Order: sequence, then C-alpha cells, then structure tokens
Amino acid sequence: QVQLVESGGGLVQAGGSLKLSCAASGRSFSRTIMGWFRRPPGKERNFIASINSIGSATNYAESVKGRFTISRDNAKNTVYLQMNSLKPEDTAVYYCAGKDYGGGTIYPGTYAYWGQGTQVTVSS
Repeated sequence: QVQLVESGGGLVQAGGSLKLSCAASGRSFSRTIMGWFRRPPGKERNFIASINSIGSATNYAESVKGRFTISRDNAKNTVYLQMNSLKPEDTAVYYCAGKDYGGGTIYPGTYAYWGQGTQVTVSS
C-alpha cells in the first residue's frame, strides 16, 4: 500500500507558476511509476504527466507539453509537477497517482494509489 499526499496548490494569475509536490509513504517509492492527473470543474479526471520509477522517462498530455515538467526525487519519496505559463483552463483539482506496473500510464484506471488532490486556480 502507498499513501500519497499532494501539496503546493493555490491561486495564481495567468502566466504564473506553481510547483506541486506529492509525498509518498508506505512502500518502496523507487519502484512505483507515478503520474499526475487533474479534474477541471464539471469535467472528468484526465492525464497530465507520468514518470517511470527511476525518472528516466516521462510522458505528457499535449495540453501541457512544454509548460509542465514532472520529476521525482526517490531519496525524498517525492514526485513534483512544475507548472509554468499557467492558463485559466489549467484550473482543476490536481491528483498524484502511483502504479506498480508499466503500460497504460495515461489511463487513471491503471493506477492503484491516489492522493486526496490539491486545488489549483488560475485567474485571468
């Protein structure tokens, strides 16, 4: 079992930046594939980014490519999401998630572990 706790959300103006953190505990974080998802108001949860267990491979949704960066520090059991050039349409609850096996990293149903979410609001 993995417990995940997100932090770093808040209110920011369009064009600004935020860095989300997700602290993991409970098992070997260094063997867990990690992802970030978001749920905009009134919409379904969708994929943002993923990173493999050692941080050597990443994947991004087209909507955030070039603006967001996922990274991890296995020594600190933490995964990050650096968000730059934020837009009002980035407003959502952001979730980190973990999975034990590769494949299908864009699909939330393949992740076994979820945080409680953190709100990000981008004002225009």
